[in-house]
Amino acid sequence: MSRSLRRGALAATAVVFSIVSLAACGAGHDAQTLQVKPDNAAVTKGDIKVQNALVITPEKDKKGPAAVSATVFNTGTKDQTLDAITLPGGKATVSLKPAGSAAKVIVPAGGSVVLGGNGNASAAVAGGGGAKDGNAQKVVFKLSNTGDVELDALVVPATGMYAAFGPTAAPAAGATPSGTPAGSPAAPVSGSPSTTPSGSASGSPAGTPSGSASSSAGH
Repeated sequence: MSRSLRRGALAATAVVFSIVSLAACGAGHDAQTLQVKPDNAAVTKGDIKVQNALVITPEKDKKGPAAVSATVFNTGTKDQTLDAITLPGGKATVSLKPAGSAAKVIVPAGGSVVLGGNGNASAAVAGGGGAKDGNAQKVVFKLSNTGDVELDALVVPATGMYAAFGPTAAPAAGATPSGTPAGSPAAPVSGSPSTTPSGSASGSPAGTPSGSASSSAGH
């Protein structure tokens, strides 16, 4: 009798376990317990999806702006422009710079745009001293058609895998001007008078302006 009861209890337990398992599967891939969230912030609103959003601060003991890095996808049929990025709750301002010679940061229909990294659009953060590494910073992406897309981005330092997407240090002030005056005028002035007058008249006007123009254009 006891053996029968024992077998019955084991069978009942197996049935209950099977029902629970089937119920979990029936909840589908959208069930909260089955969701796999990305390491970095991501959000979708309408046709726009913002993924891998980060606020990247300068390396320790280095001065300069922070930067917002993200990939913005557009699943719609019309291009949208990323008009602005804001960091609510502080005095920080974000300056958007399109890639190359583009006038605006465009998120093409069916495509994406990357913020941060060599050759990509950039978003420099000025006055972002309140962003602390390891914290979450609220970031709002303002799209031309979708409007505000808000999420909490992780704040990380520009080291390791984030170094290539972090803030870019501005060139040292005075570096370019110091080389230009010393180099360009020196050669035409010292060289022309010392050569024969006939050579100066025919060679100097034709050669000197073209050299100066190309030199200054390069700078």
